[in-house]
Amino acid sequence: MQLSARIVTLPLAETFVISRETQDDVELTQVELVHDGVTGCGEAAPIARYDQTAQSALAWLEGVDPGDDPWALDNLSQSLPEGEPAARAALDAALHDLQGKLAALPVWRLLGLRRDGPPTSWSVWLGDPDDMARRAEAAARRGFRRLKLKLGGRDGLDLQRVRAVRRVTDLPLQVDVNEYWSLDEALELLPQMDLEYCEQPLPAGDPDGAELRRRSPVPIYVDEDCHTLGDIAGCAEIAHGVTIKLAKSGGIREAVRMTHAARALGLGVMLGCMVESGLGIAAGAQIASLCDHVDLDGNLLLANDPWPGVEFTDGIQRPSTRPGLGVARA
Repeated sequence: MQLSARIVTLPLAETFVISRETQDDVELTQVELVHDGVTGCGEAAPIARYDQTAQSALAWLEGVDPGDDPWALDNLSQSLPEGEPAARAALDAALHDLQGKLAALPVWRLLGLRRDGPPTSWSVWLGDPDDMARRAEAAARRGFRRLKLKLGGRDGLDLQRVRAVRRVTDLPLQVDVNEYWSLDEALELLPQMDLEYCEQPLPAGDPDGAELRRRSPVPIYVDEDCHTLGDIAGCAEIAHGVTIKLAKSGGIREAVRMTHAARALGLGVMLGCMVESGLGIAAGAQIASLCDHVDLDGNLLLANDPWPGVEFTDGIQRPSTRPGLGVARA
C-alpha cells in the first residue's frame, strides 16, 4: 500500500468557544492509502489539549509503513509507532474505507452494524445566556433534536445559561463543562439543571470524581478522563458513562472495544467528535448505532464541508450507503 498525507485548514462558519479555547478555523491531517488502484481516505483531528498538532500527526503518518495487506489490521497495529492517537485514527479510517471499497460494502455493514444511530446533539458554544438561547432556537429550527451546551465560563452565569436555553426549547439538554468546575460547584449547580447528563465537570484525574458520581442527581459522563480501552474500568468508578472519540481512541477498532467494555460495566456510551470535515465524521458515524448518545456535529460547524456524503436527516447523522466511508472530496 502507498501512503500519502497532507495538512488542510478549514474555516468555521462562526467562532467556536469553549471554556479553554476559541477557534475560527481547524487544521486537519488527511491520509490516503492506495492498494491495487483503490484509494482509502482518513482524517486526523489532533487535540491541542494533549499537545497534538496537524504537524505532529503528519510526522507520525510519514513514519508509518502500512505494509501490503489492507486486511491485516492486527499485524499492522503491532508495528505502529507509539503516540498520536488522532493520526492513528486517520490511518484506521483509511484502512476501513479501503476495505469497504474493496468489498463493495459501507463500513457499517462490513462491521455488521445498523445504519441509524441516535440523533446527534448540536453544540451551543459558550457565550452569554441570551445569545446561547438564540443559537439554541436556531439549532432547533435546523432540525436538531438534542442540544449540548458548552459551560465552564467561570463567571457565575452557567446556571443562567441553562435556564435561558430551557426557556426557549423543550429539547433534551446536555452540558459539557470541559473540566472547569470544582466538586462544590457541580453539587451546587447540577440539582438546579434539567439535563440528560453532564460531561466532564471536573478536571481529568480529579480525586473528587468518585464523590461526585455518588452524589450527583445528574448522570456524569467523562471525556478527558477516557481515552482508550485501558481507561474504561477506572471510569466506572467516577462516572455513569464515557465519551468515546476516534481522535482519542485511535480509531474505529479501539472505539468498538471500548463500547463493549463500557456496556459490560454498566456504563452509558456517548460518541463524540472534534471539529472535523465529513471525512472524519463519516468514520464516527459508522459505529454510532452502538451508542446511547451521539455528538457528531463537527462537519456542520464548518463554513463549507469539502467531504460531503454523511446525511443529516431527522436530526441523525447517517453514514452513506456507498462503499467504504461513503464520502468523496468535492
